[in-house]
Amino acid sequence: MRRINGTALIVTALIATLAALAFPIWSYADRSGTGQAGLAASSVPTKWGPLSAADRDLLVKVRLAGLWELPAGQQAIERAPSQSVKAAGDHLVVGHTDLDARVRAVAARLGVELPNQPTPEQQGWLRELSAASGTTYERLFANLLRRAHGKVFAVIAQVRHSTRNALVRQLADASNQTVLDHITMLEATGLVDFDAIANEAAGNATAAPTGPPPPVPGVPVPVPPPARPTGTQTFTSLPSAPAVGEIGSPAARP
Repeated sequence: MRRINGTALIVTALIATLAALAFPIWSYADRSGTGQAGLAASSVPTKWGPLSAADRDLLVKVRLAGLWELPAGQQAIERAPSQSVKAAGDHLVVGHTDLDARVRAVAARLGVELPNQPTPEQQGWLRELSAASGTTYERLFANLLRRAHGKVFAVIAQVRHSTRNALVRQLADASNQTVLDHITMLEATGLVDFDAIANEAAGNATAAPTGPPPPVPGVPVPVPPPARPTGTQTFTSLPSAPAVGEIGSPAARP
């Protein structure tokens, strides 16, 4: 009788162990509460591909950027003492005029509602600019706009990487080019405080980045040799481009 009871206990323990091991697998298959479940729940189908919450957020952010950066650029053209800041303002006006037309057209096709006025924070930035003058105005302009562009730049990159919607992908491409142009022009003023930007980014980071140790002053750093292709075949030269009319050339295509 004791042997039977002991066997029953062993069998029961084995069943419980198998059930415990199978539960995580079943939970993963269900995916309730996971990122994939959230993506599916937030996405809506369109003829250009699924439209996610991140996609819609990008449309809103691009529209909001234009709502305050375009008037800021117009103000810089009128009030900035230096030509470099005026030039940056001109790029803001031209770039956001084009980008705003693009985002409104994409939002209309995808059925996304866009804001019609800047956020309270953005309105506060415009008030700060209006209250400043001279070199103080120019420095404030360069740093406010540079920080704002840097933040939206990261959002554009993430959405461009993950979106499944063709229209959002095209808008992200156009936004990327415009924002990079504006960043370049703002930095060309020589007024951007890169230390402040780096410290702000470090304060918002959740983990310290890893990488090679910092160099020691006065100690030369060895330069690694150039990378060589792996495998048994080594290419000594690149193949020449096909001549006009050959297979693969534009002229040979029907």
